[in-house]
Amino acid sequence: MAEYKLLLPSMGEGVMEATIITWLFNEGDTVKEDDSVVEIATDKVDSDVPTPVSGKIVKILKQKDEVAKVGEAIAILEIEGESGNTASEEVKTETPAAAPDTETLKTIEEPLKVVASTQEFSGDLYLSPLVKSIAQQENISETELKSIKGSGLERRITKEDILAYVNNRGNQPAPQAAPVQQVASAPQPMATSAPAATITAAAGDEIIPMDRMRKIIAENMVKAKQIAPHVTSFIETDVTNVVKWRNKNKAVFEKREGEKLTFMPIFVKAVVKAIQDFPMINVSVNGDNIIKKKNINIGMATALPDGNLIVPVIKNADQLSLSGLAKAINDLAYRARNRKLRPEDTQGATYTISNVGSFGNLMGTPIIPQPQVAILAIGAIVKKPAVLETADGDVIAIRNLMFMSHSYDHRVVDGSLGGMMLKHVHDYLENWDLNTEI
Repeated sequence: MAEYKLLLPSMGEGVMEATIITWLFNEGDTVKEDDSVVEIATDKVDSDVPTPVSGKIVKILKQKDEVAKVGEAIAILEIEGESGNTASEEVKTETPAAAPDTETLKTIEEPLKVVASTQEFSGDLYLSPLVKSIAQQENISETELKSIKGSGLERRITKEDILAYVNNRGNQPAPQAAPVQQVASAPQPMATSAPAATITAAAGDEIIPMDRMRKIIAENMVKAKQIAPHVTSFIETDVTNVVKWRNKNKAVFEKREGEKLTFMPIFVKAVVKAIQDFPMINVSVNGDNIIKKKNINIGMATALPDGNLIVPVIKNADQLSLSGLAKAINDLAYRARNRKLRPEDTQGATYTISNVGSFGNLMGTPIIPQPQVAILAIGAIVKKPAVLETADGDVIAIRNLMFMSHSYDHRVVDGSLGGMMLKHVHDYLENWDLNTEI
């Protein structure tokens, strides 16, 4: 028999580690090739790690809530083979390449600085969910965190580092404030938030602890509101042509492609065209710099069965046809609801759409996900009487109307840009060509 080291696989650009949520098998259990053996979590998404070989789990190396780095062994399996075979011989095709050189690390670290500004701690700190949670529970400041010498990859702070700091905290001198860095980071709010009021549960109240994903959502939403001054514009749109076109094509499309044809591909197509008209909506803010994005990656806010929210991303949406958009949207929505998303599926969005109409809501004002600068909310399509201008004068007719709201970051998007962007989405939908091919 031979030993096989199960490694934490690569999870996309910028993702260097993950937290173990739960093992689906125990030591001594036999697993088959492609069985999901452990659930892991990054700051973006939960996912499963399958085993590429069949065998028996003889040793679990990373326990629940521990953090593993990409390429690190998390378990040892006993597999069929000659005694004495080394794990390195067995996993050559699975083992990541050697540590990247300086130039490669630089390309990895640059996007991380932007991502870090959306987390609880700013600057160039990159903390795993577990380390961040410990820091918050122990009220460890950012200055203190920067004084901790990390033993992880690229000197990142590990669980062991921060626990050791906590244990010796009282014996250490207070850390000096770090010198001002020249790297631009997202500006902090001018005023300190008021401390949260202490809430006492009354008799009969039920206390429900937040799960890990809800904690991350809560942190990101508070941070997003602190960073970006939100402004929202509204418009009502006649989507009668869109409804007629979909009714005419949905059965044919489903028979031909085996896919449902929803309204979302049409909305995405209109948004992409409007972004191309106003590319300064497709930007991010990094300190005093505006980063104009080359790619148009559309985030799609998706409600999960457990009540949480996730935003899978349609990459390079401007390069997809309506048919391609429909397939990409259906695939992402299905995998999101069945916990099959990969970490990279939730990364890189440059603009987001939230379909609040799917819950029967007429309109909404969603929070702009950092580091984006705008988000579009689409309301329910409702039949209403509307005034139409005709050659013979004004008439009242039953039309399919829908509200849209456009929330934007007033640091870099003024009312003219935010409003014109929304008006262009409106115009593209109202003037939808009934002969559009799919």
